[in-house]
Amino acid sequence: MKNVDDLIDSAAELAERGLSKGEIADELNVSRETASWLVERGGGTEATEATADATASADIHVDWSALGRDSTRLGYAASAMADLLAKQGEDVDLTVGVEKAGAPLATAVADRLDTDLGTYAPAKHQWDEGDIDEHGGGFSRNFAAIRNRDCYVVDDIITSGTTMRESIDAIREQGGEPVACVVLVDKMGYDEIDGVPVYSLVDVVRVDRDE
Repeated sequence: MKNVDDLIDSAAELAERGLSKGEIADELNVSRETASWLVERGGGTEATEATADATASADIHVDWSALGRDSTRLGYAASAMADLLAKQGEDVDLTVGVEKAGAPLATAVADRLDTDLGTYAPAKHQWDEGDIDEHGGGFSRNFAAIRNRDCYVVDDIITSGTTMRESIDAIREQGGEPVACVVLVDKMGYDEIDGVPVYSLVDVVRVDRDE
């Protein structure tokens, strides 16, 4: 996707397929506020005042489909992510992927680090309108359980840090201990979230200049 019009068209297509605004935000790698704005524009309506205010500061769209559509390239990226985590030691035996896009990355990372694999579906996937705090995420029973284990957390993008913070909290509620997080791109440039180190292949630094 090369411009905002492409994003608007994609948001409209995803909305027609029944995806929630939270899922659309995840698919397009933008904030929930930006996803709302894109969906409203895609529906032929002007953004509401509340949404316009929320998106007054520019967001950054990240398209990493050149990696995602090719298993070899994805594997190379996962090897680099695993290398960032390897410095944490050899005691960690579980890698948790944040669904949706974090799951395939976590699968490849877990393979390279020889750990079990878990997945977490964040609350934003259920979010459409209203307060996201009313919804909850959950771990898939089809994969490894937390069971009071040390673990790594893998996702594709950190946009605001909300999803990563939620994932860390959810792991701790299950008795686990997140040792480190790794992502492809960190839009916020975090060194840590809630005491957990954050590693990324790319940090995005927004430079605001006075006119």
